[in-house]
Amino acid sequence: MTPTGQIEIPLSKKKMVLTLIVAIVFVGLGLWFLISPPKTNHWLWGNPTFLFIAGLSSVIFFGFVAVLVAKKLPDNTAGLTINDEGIFDNSSSVSAGLVLWSDIKEIKVAQVMSQKFLMFIVHNPQDYIDRQTNTMKRKGMQMNLNSYGSPISISANTLTTNFDTLYELLQKKFDQKKS
Repeated sequence: MTPTGQIEIPLSKKKMVLTLIVAIVFVGLGLWFLISPPKTNHWLWGNPTFLFIAGLSSVIFFGFVAVLVAKKLPDNTAGLTINDEGIFDNSSSVSAGLVLWSDIKEIKVAQVMSQKFLMFIVHNPQDYIDRQTNTMKRKGMQMNLNSYGSPISISANTLTTNFDTLYELLQKKFDQKKS
């Protein structure tokens, strides 16, 4: 914590490099399925249509992840900055930027498979979407709003903290600001 009461949580280069490596491995597997699929009599792994769809999906999804992580890796700015005004999110390629405490109605925990993330339910979700200049970022935030009720989500995946500690810290600060 800084003397002004500001908390900065750095990006975890270690977590990002690990994510990049895993993404590259899955891109490689996807390419293998597309270029030279395994030959077997197995009902699923021998199905050329399944292998094509799995390979293409893997290349597209994990290729996208690899590009986003590679672009974020050189960033030395704090991943998350928490102060009296709000939260400045720089934790991913689809970060919301500054989220004011006064805009936040609720902090919820969402989970997709084993991945937990925080959803910030705000009074003015469309304002956060509209201020994005990047079309992909805007579409990602719109998808979050449609799926989870908010365009703003934060994961601990790229931060030097774990999910439970992050949630506890943000919920405590939110409760202080709310009262």
